[in-house]
Amino acid sequence: MTQAKGFFKRVTWSMGAACASMLAPALAWAQSADPKPWQLNMGRGVTSSANHAYDAHMFALWVCVVIGVIVFGAMGYAMFKFRKSKGAVAAKFTHNTTAEVIWTVIPIIILVVMAWPATAKLIAMYDTRDSEMTVKVTGYQWMWKYEYLGEEVAFTSRLDRESDRVRQSGVQPTIAANPHYLLDVDNELVLPVNTKIRFVITADDVIHAWWVPALGWKQDAIPGIINEAWTDIQTPGIYRGQCAELCGKDHGFMPIVVRAVPKEEFRQWLASKKPAAAPAPPVEAAPAASPAEAAPVEAAPEPAPEPTEA
Repeated sequence: MTQAKGFFKRVTWSMGAACASMLAPALAWAQSADPKPWQLNMGRGVTSSANHAYDAHMFALWVCVVIGVIVFGAMGYAMFKFRKSKGAVAAKFTHNTTAEVIWTVIPIIILVVMAWPATAKLIAMYDTRDSEMTVKVTGYQWMWKYEYLGEEVAFTSRLDRESDRVRQSGVQPTIAANPHYLLDVDNELVLPVNTKIRFVITADDVIHAWWVPALGWKQDAIPGIINEAWTDIQTPGIYRGQCAELCGKDHGFMPIVVRAVPKEEFRQWLASKKPAAAPAPPVEAAPAASPAEAAPVEAAPEPAPEPTEA
């Protein structure tokens, strides 16, 4: 019996060590916004929305891990402890109301505990109030148009020429020669950090989807419908994404590049993109007055009073 317990403990510790060894790199990779080779876990991201999603995911993951350890641990113990070779005989029992209530109520409580924070975070992800600026995103086949509402700045963003040249040349791209193959654009979307930014997203032809993993959300771009989302990028950097809705033959060539910069740098960039103000028309000088017009008009003298007779 002592040997059996020792064996069971060794198996349990081995399984725990194996799980930890697999989860450790996943948890380490999750701290970065960029995907890593063989990444197993989702990334943390660089926005409040991404952190909400990551926290909800990790909470659900650890709940499932605990449930899995308990269930599979109990199964392993039962199979080893009550195996046929030790003369165990299958138990015979009938309906047990208490057991059914327990295994029904406990999962309901667990689901409520998991759903409550997840719902609160989901509501917060769609709360676009108190935004400091608004960017309109319009999907086209096969590019994106960005408009900074109220700032008179708008431009399109499509696959950069180098990626398009490599794509059409038939040359096999490599990570060393083309580190961002099919993920670079000609015009980046520049945004300020630590700013609540509201997005209004639509499309002009077919359904697209604007998706940047590091921002922590994806939103469909549907013709005739305006969808909303918001973000507040907390770390300067370059974050890449793609169209996430099959939209035609060039769907795979609609990358998204967001460049997050400090607020002052963003203000300078935005000012450089605004159209130059038209010069004011010259003010015409008033015509000079003629001497006759310039001379003051003297009032006529009043007539002398006539003498009265005595």
